[in-house]
Amino acid sequence: MTKSSTTVPISVFIITLNEEVNLNRALQSLTNIAEIIVVDSGSTDNTVAIAEKYGAKVYSQQWPGYAKQKQYAMSLCSNEWVLNIDADEVLNPDIITRFAAIIAQDKTDSVRFWRNDIFIGKKLSPLTKRANNLRLYKKSKAHFDAHNLVHESAFVDGKEIFINNEFDHYGYNQISTLASKNNHYSDLKAQEKYQQGKRYSVIKLFSIFPLIFIKEYFIQRHIFSGIRGFIKSIMIAYYAFSKEAKLFEAEQLNKLK
Repeated sequence: MTKSSTTVPISVFIITLNEEVNLNRALQSLTNIAEIIVVDSGSTDNTVAIAEKYGAKVYSQQWPGYAKQKQYAMSLCSNEWVLNIDADEVLNPDIITRFAAIIAQDKTDSVRFWRNDIFIGKKLSPLTKRANNLRLYKKSKAHFDAHNLVHESAFVDGKEIFINNEFDHYGYNQISTLASKNNHYSDLKAQEKYQQGKRYSVIKLFSIFPLIFIKEYFIQRHIFSGIRGFIKSIMIAYYAFSKEAKLFEAEQLNKLK
C-alpha cells in the first residue's frame, strides 16, 4: 500500500473469512489510510497473508455473528474516526480526499455516501437508483446492535451528513454469489424475525414477490439497466419472498417440537 508522509487519520476495519479473491483489490484502494484492522474468523486460504502484506493489523476471533464481529473489530481501532468496509468493496482516491477534508473540519459525527453494485461485470445504469451506506463515523459515537443477525449497520448518536461520492461493491457481481448470499441472509433474517416474536403473514407471503419486483424494476428504475436490471429485480424479489417463506417454515417446525 502506498502512503504519503501525511496519512488520513482513519482506522479502517474489515472482517474476513476466505477472502483472498477480493482482499487484494480492497486493500489496494486504501491509499494513505493511517490504520487497517482485519479480524479474521479462521480463513484457510491466503487472506491473512494478503492482509499482512498490506500492513494491516490482523486479529483472529471465532465467528460470533456479523454485528458482534464488527463491534469487536471497531473496538481494536486506535483512531476516533473509523471506516467499515467489506473485503469485496473498493474505495476511490476522490472519496478518501473528501474524508480527509471532513475530518479536518470536524463538523459532523458520521458520513453516508453512494454504493455502486457491480453486477455481471459492470455497474448498473446511472438512471437506476443506487443504495447508500453509513460507513464513516466517530468510534465514540457508534455501536452495532448484536440483535441484528444480518444487514448490520452501525448506529451513530450524532450528526450525519451525506456526500455525493461513491464506492464500488463487487459482492453481487455473479448471479451464483448473489444467490448464495441471499439464501444465507434470508436464513438469518427469518431467524432474527422469529426471535423477535414476529410471525408470517399469508397476505405478505402471497404478495411480497410481485410487489418487490414492481418496486425494484420500476420505482428503483432497474428497468434502465436492461437484462441485468431485470435479473437483479427478480433476485431481490425472491430474497424478500424467501425471508417470509422461511419465517413460515420456522413456525411450522417449532410446532412439531
